[in-house]
Order: sequence, then structure tokens, then C-alpha cells
Amino acid sequence: MKKIELEIVALSSSVTQTHSYAVVLGEINGLRRLPIVIGAFEAQAIVVALERIKPSRPLTHDLFYNFMLSFNIELKEVLIYKLEEGIFFAQLVCTNGKETIEIDSRTSDAMALAVRIGCPIFTYENILDAAGLFMDQTNAPKPSASGDINEETIEEIEESTASDLKSLTLDELNDLLHQVLESEDYMKAIAIRDEIKHRTGKE
Repeated sequence: MKKIELEIVALSSSVTQTHSYAVVLGEINGLRRLPIVIGAFEAQAIVVALERIKPSRPLTHDLFYNFMLSFNIELKEVLIYKLEEGIFFAQLVCTNGKETIEIDSRTSDAMALAVRIGCPIFTYENILDAAGLFMDQTNAPKPSASGDINEETIEEIEESTASDLKSLTLDELNDLLHQVLESEDYMKAIAIRDEIKHRTGKE
């Protein structure tokens, strides 16, 4: 069965499920999009990796990644191999240099690992046919060159944050950034960081 390579092109609040988020995977060199609903914790884990935020302590996915590195286990790819009653099933295709092992995984956890390691994400043609959306070329979301999530997505994740931050001084923003990093609220940290960049003119 033909495998299709995907990349994360957007992450936004889910319009169908409260306290959930939708990761949108885009077909490499294609216009089809595959939206997958994930939980808030997994969304945060993906955002931390995409935005290159350094947590004060390792998150669960960071711990798993460090464990793999310590024992010379390489994650070759993530494969979303099945769609059943609206639930996506994924595998971690790993190797220890001698054999290849397929490990069952929740799709959200697999994606959180994939963005940390930089391994490709694949699915099968029949899954894209069943659950994919065909995007107009003019309206298709485009990932930034650095893999950062754009400002529009951040506003969808935390709509009230941007307006609240504008009333704070730069010193207050830096103090708040430190506080939210300590409390591991990384989605809010992204919005604060971007507000500081905007004020200081740093990119």
C-alpha cells in the first residue's frame, strides 16, 4: 500500500470538541490535509518542540526521546496506519541498528516525538482518501521555514492573551514569561515571547 509523507502545517483550537486541539497534517508536495483532534497536553508538547522552547524540566516526550538516545534507539518514522470509528492509530518504526521494531502509539504522542526527533510522518493513501480534505492552492496553510506556529494560530489557542499582554510593561512581560515557564504553561509562553520580540524588534 502506498505511503504518503505528511508535515504539520497548522495547530489550532478544535471547533468540535471543547479543550481539544486540531493538528493539521499536510501532504508533502500535495494539497490534501489531514486534521487530527488531540488533547491539550499533547498539543502543548507539540508546540514546545515546534517553537523550540526549553522547559524547566523535561516533559514526558522529552524523557522518552532522551531514553531512546541513551540506548541508541533511532526513530525512523511515524506511520499513521489505521482509521477506525474516527480514531487514528499510529506506530513508531524504530531500529537499534540490528532490527526494526514497530511500537504501537497514540497518534498525538507519535507526532510529539516526531517533531522532537525530526523524523518523517507517513500515512496510507486510503486514510487520506477517507479523512483528508482537499485544499485550494490559494487557501492552503503554509508552514514557516523554521517550523514556527504563526500568530494566527497562537490567537486561536489563547484568544484573550494578546490583548492582555499589550497592557503590560516589558519588565512585567519578562517576569510573566518566567512565571509561566515555571508553571509549564508553554502556549501562553509563546504569546508572551512573541510580544517581547515585537516590542524589542528581535526576530
